[in-house]
Amino acid sequence: MISTLFKSLKLTVAFCILLSVCYIFILWLFAQVAGPNKGNAAVIELNGKVVGATHVGQPFTQDIYFWGRPSHAGDGYDASSSGGSNKGPSNEAYLADVEARIDTFLWHHPYLKREEVPAEMVTASGSGLDPDISPKAAYAQAKRVAEARGIAVDKVMALVNAHIEGPLLGLFGPQKVNVLKLNVALEKAVAKNHEDGIK
Repeated sequence: MISTLFKSLKLTVAFCILLSVCYIFILWLFAQVAGPNKGNAAVIELNGKVVGATHVGQPFTQDIYFWGRPSHAGDGYDASSSGGSNKGPSNEAYLADVEARIDTFLWHHPYLKREEVPAEMVTASGSGLDPDISPKAAYAQAKRVAEARGIAVDKVMALVNAHIEGPLLGLFGPQKVNVLKLNVALEKAVAKNHEDGIK
């Protein structure tokens, strides 16, 4: 009986090492060879500083920036609290949250009618960390961003169009716009225009 127990213990230790060390090492090795960015988080820099991760949303709230989807993952799109609210569409608290978001969105976008407010801008994603919005949601914000920055709407619209990403392999998923990439491009474009104006 003791020998059987000893064999079981050795087998358990062997599988623990195999599954908790070797398996993870194989995944890491695969990510280094075949994964995007060598398996590391894709980040975006502005003026030599990292300003965020490409695949995690950020809480843009100023009128000079495009906004992303609302998040239930705490303040600052906290990845450790990723998840939805678990409130259904008939939940009174959920409906009150959506109504408040609609009112806020309309206050910042007075040129839109209530029915023109993109649903994604007033409802949180399942993960609470969605970094992307639809082109329609970006177009809805273009006038507000242009007015806040004092630049032509057509220039802002051109930036949006330049940052529309198609479906994966042209087949899977909808068109999307990465909010962080768009806002960084906006900052760079405004800085360049400013420099050109000085010259």
